[in-house]
Amino acid sequence: MHSLVFFCAQKVISDHASTRKALDSIPHEIYPVLFKAAFLDQRILVLRDLVQMWPFAELNFSSILKKSKHCDQDMIREKPNKQCLQAVILGVKDYVINELRQNRSLTSRKNRLLRIVDLTGFPDDGDNQDEDTISQWSRSVALAKACIEVSRTSKREEYNSSKRRKGKGGVPMKGSCDSQMCVNIHANLFITSHSYGTVKDALHLSQTFPLCLKCRVLRVEELSVKKTISILELLDPMVLRKIELRYNNLGLCCLSTVFPYIPRFVNLNSLKLPYSNIDVRYMTLEVEEFFQKMVSVLSQLPNLKELNLVSSRLSGRIRELLSVLQQPLESLELAYCFLLPADVTYLASSHHAATLKKLDVSGNNLSDVLLNPFCQLLQQASNSLIYLDIMECRVMDRQLSACFCNPISSEGLKSLLHCVVELPNKVVVHPNPVDCYEEGLPWPPS
Repeated sequence: MHSLVFFCAQKVISDHASTRKALDSIPHEIYPVLFKAAFLDQRILVLRDLVQMWPFAELNFSSILKKSKHCDQDMIREKPNKQCLQAVILGVKDYVINELRQNRSLTSRKNRLLRIVDLTGFPDDGDNQDEDTISQWSRSVALAKACIEVSRTSKREEYNSSKRRKGKGGVPMKGSCDSQMCVNIHANLFITSHSYGTVKDALHLSQTFPLCLKCRVLRVEELSVKKTISILELLDPMVLRKIELRYNNLGLCCLSTVFPYIPRFVNLNSLKLPYSNIDVRYMTLEVEEFFQKMVSVLSQLPNLKELNLVSSRLSGRIRELLSVLQQPLESLELAYCFLLPADVTYLASSHHAATLKKLDVSGNNLSDVLLNPFCQLLQQASNSLIYLDIMECRVMDRQLSACFCNPISSEGLKSLLHCVVELPNKVVVHPNPVDCYEEGLPWPPS
């Protein structure tokens, strides 16, 4: 449902030439409505102009594109349109370049100075990527290239300015980021070996040039230890909130080299190290030393609330890892971690149990000695738990009703639904009951 104001905004932006002429006279409070209307209707040229004329210090996508009284479509939860986002990036780049070329005085900038562009609200890529949307990886590269281009323009402008001041040829002056002119782009960055060089250059240039790339969420895949560290060294420690190092196969030895760079991010609330080849089952003195470094790092993260150690073989060491955390966890992912009864028993009695909103223990055999402590854990977490993944845990009807991708009968399904029907705001996902399949057919894949 759209308000009359939003319908009027759509009408205004329907003609680019007229909109461009009218922007100077449009009240500032209407700009966010125009922006959302332009994003919804994919008015590329209008978006670019709106960014260049933005009258506020911050352009925050989450605030503008979320469900509002003028438009109930929650666009921030959707994958962004490729052309729209590229138009915004170009608009920001043009804005900074224009400021450089016009060399505005501080007085003239006070009424029109964009300082922050926040692009962090969009969802992750997920499994499917529409050709009309732009992936997180492509967004990262596009932003990095914009920062690099602005730095080159800044160097040229500094050089030309130096020549004008001297009245003759001179050497280029070192570019610097005037805090009164600098625009910070807050973004979630996805870096692979293919994009590493471009993003690293942009982060390095951001320290001295007017378009500064600030990383809120860092996602790294298949990078070496050296490259991972070089990225971490360039990030603003006050801005970064989440680190995810995926499919790097580093092991404890290499991770222990990365660990010392993590505690500097004092606002870090999420650390994800899935598929990192961590194995503590066969400990040597050297491996034990590496493990203790990991424990030490976790103890130095005062705001950590999410931890992902999927496919790490952590048998018998969960207490050591989690007991040092300063805050109770809200999300814990321990899939395929070869958990022992002592691990699950600790979780059930720990200060984390009562605050967990997400728990993933899939791939651990819960049908035998882990079942009783796991049920105790569920009881402790029942008031807070929203998401539970116990896929491929060998759990049967008689042991637990809430099953996903485990063999479950019609009777078990009825029992499950009877228990959850009164719970508010729940989504129950379950496989087809096995007794509904013809004899001889395989069970649905897990």
